[in-house]
Formats: sequence, structure tokens, C-alpha cells
Amino acid sequence: MSLKGKKILLGITGGIAAYKCASLIRLLVKQGAEVKVIMTTSALDFITPLTLATLSKNPVLHDFYDKGTGEWTNHVSLGLWADLMIIAPLSANTLSKMANGQSDNLLLTTYLSARCPVMVAPAMDLDMYKHPSVRTNLDRLEEYQVIVLEAGTGDLASGLSGKGRMLEPEEILEAALNHFDNPQTLEGRTFLITAGPTQEAIDPVRYISNHSSGKMGIALADTAAALGAKVTLILGPSSLSPTHPGIEVVAVTSAKEMYDAAALRHPIADVIIFAAAVADYTPVTTSSEKLKKSGSEMNIPLKKNIDIAETLGKSKGEGQFHIGFALETENEEANAKEKLERKNFDLVVLNSLRDEGAGFRHDTNKVTLIKRGGSPIQTEVMSKTDVAKRILNEIPRSKA
Repeated sequence: MSLKGKKILLGITGGIAAYKCASLIRLLVKQGAEVKVIMTTSALDFITPLTLATLSKNPVLHDFYDKGTGEWTNHVSLGLWADLMIIAPLSANTLSKMANGQSDNLLLTTYLSARCPVMVAPAMDLDMYKHPSVRTNLDRLEEYQVIVLEAGTGDLASGLSGKGRMLEPEEILEAALNHFDNPQTLEGRTFLITAGPTQEAIDPVRYISNHSSGKMGIALADTAAALGAKVTLILGPSSLSPTHPGIEVVAVTSAKEMYDAAALRHPIADVIIFAAAVADYTPVTTSSEKLKKSGSEMNIPLKKNIDIAETLGKSKGEGQFHIGFALETENEEANAKEKLERKNFDLVVLNSLRDEGAGFRHDTNKVTLIKRGGSPIQTEVMSKTDVAKRILNEIPRSKA
């Protein structure tokens, strides 16, 4: 596991544990993450922005605008930039404001704008930590799908000993790694996934198709359903089927049938994954009788099939997130990025037939995730279920 290519937004509030953030930043950067830091005004009393800027290699932010130049800090862009927001240490004061929707500083306005998962590591004295109001506020954050890391036990700044210490940087790093390895809940989300090949009939016994087995799309459907999503899987001809009982499976054969089924369900889905290997062409006419051999050659006129992903991409509505796949053998990344734009995808999953253990029919895969505005993220060879988890982790926490 690593954080290569991940964007981490670290929020630091006032508390003696703020000094640990220097080590946390070093660990995150060492794992390949890009880190940006927001500090509250009180956090400036515990550790200097210069230290954190040097370690993160990014300016440290703590105010809405630069009083010298008047330049505004765009908290909305910060919230959209991050793949994960970590607030550590989380003070009782900031906790209360987060739980009640207050926004009187840059950190809080960014939190309220964030579409990425948010993780917090509380730090306070033991009596504060166990106070009913603090416990209620932590429970409320969990209701908001914030990931709350329980405080550790040990010596506290007050001289007392008990529960309330911020977790050590290594423990927070482990939580971040585990988060990206295990996607967040997808309850309340509606998924539409296409998978498998299509078959374009030449006559009653022959057809044009490809080597797709549907394994990757089925793994995505099973994983999304296991995480609480409502999933419809439009599946081309395949010997495989999903194992999760809650998945609605719509069996289709041709590209036209797959398009019709997808177009019907597209308006009510908020995450659409185009994992099917759809035939680009189909015979101009389909013979009702088996074609007999005649001569040494046979010419079959073909016409272009509708591009399902591109067509539905033109009608993508607000809040919908489109994921596409690109299987390339040359100029892989350039071709995938072109497809990202042309088909109005939010994320492209790039497969390369050059990678051993990747592509059609394998139980494993190796992919590169290319997201709008982000650096490409390449996985190792792993099971298609694990690849599915990595892909689903790129979906925003809330609808766009």
C-alpha cells in the first residue's frame, strides 16, 4: 500500500499535539502523497508554518486572504482538490463547530466544502474527552460520515494520564492507508454498471465479439453492492455472474440492446461505470439463415455501433459521476486522457495489454487511474476485487 498520487489536506487546530504534525507530514510525503496544510489561528502558537511548509513543500494556509496583497484563498477549490482531509489534532472547540456547521475560519469553511472523506484525530484532556457534550459531538460527526479515530491513552499535557492523546503519526498514517485500501460506505448511492462483451450477429450461428469475460465489471458490481450501493449491472454474454444477491442483472447481447438498457436507467443513476467491452462495429445486415461458404473470401459490410459512453456522457446531469475504461496498446496515457475529455468521463481506468496479469480473462489486473485535475495513479498487479476497491475510492464522498 502507498499514497502515491493522493492529495491529502491536513487541518491543524490549537493544541500541544500539533507538534506531531511535522512527523505526520513527513510520513505522508514519504508515502507519495501531496500534502497541503491549513492551520487555525490558535495552532500558530504551537508550531510554525515555516516548519510545515518546508516539510510539505506547499505554502501553509491559515486565513481567508493575504492582508498584504488581498489575494483570496479559495476554500471551495481546496475542498475539491483533496482526496482525503485529515484534521489532527482536533480540539474540542473545532469539534463543536464542525458538529454544528459553524464556519468562522478557513479550516471550517474548507471542511464544509469538502466532497472527499474527512478523518479526524481528537486530542484533549481526559475529562474533556469523556464529557457528554464532546461525546455527542463526536457521534454527530460519525453521523455525517466523518471518520473518527479514537484518541489514545497515556500521559497528557495536564500532567494527568488517561484517554485523550492524539494518535501517533504512524497510527494516523496507517488509518489513511487503510482508508484508501478499503472504500467508504456507498449507502444511498445508485450505480449503473455495464460489463462483459457484446455479440453482433452475422447470421443465426456466427457473430462478432471479443475476449472480455466481464470479470472486472462484475467485481465492481459486487464490491459496490457490498458497500451498500443499489446496483444495476447490464451484462453482455458471459459465463460469469455477480455473487451479491442485491444486484439487479439485466442480460443483453448486442451493443444496441446494451445502449437501450443503459439509456433507460441512466437518468436515475448517480454513478455510472462503463466497464463493458462493446463492439465498435456491427454487420449492416444480419442474415436470417446460416451463410454458406462461397469462394475463398467472404466480405461482410459493417457499420459503426453507437458509442454508449460518449452518447450518455453528453447527457450527464449534475451530480452524476462517469467512469470509463480504456484498453490501449500504444500511447496509452495520451489516448486515455483524450477519451476522458471526449466522453466526458470523471475518471478513466487505463488497462494495458503490455502488463502481465492484466487485461481480459485474468483474475488479476493492473491499472492506471486518470482523474480530472489529478496525477495518474498506477496500481500494482492485484485481484480484480482489490482493483475495484481502488476505483471506488475515487468516487466523491457526496454527489457532485
